[in-house]
Amino acid sequence: MSDIDTLKAELRRLSAKATTAKMDLHDLSEELPKDWERIPEVAARAHAVFAELAAKRAALKQLETETTP
Repeated sequence: MSDIDTLKAELRRLSAKATTAKMDLHDLSEELPKDWERIPEVAARAHAVFAELAAKRAALKQLETETTP
């Protein structure tokens, strides 16, 4: 498997993880003020996943640019 294929597979996995994190944040917000103490924890987890997703997307774009003749 090429580096591009590997990154695309990682992006699919991270995208699913990001969707789950987004839904966790959404669910928490709908139940406020219940469990308001969890806001920093859930938001930090979502932020970390989306930051990793953005970095992987940038890496894929860079790799695709480098391999295009």
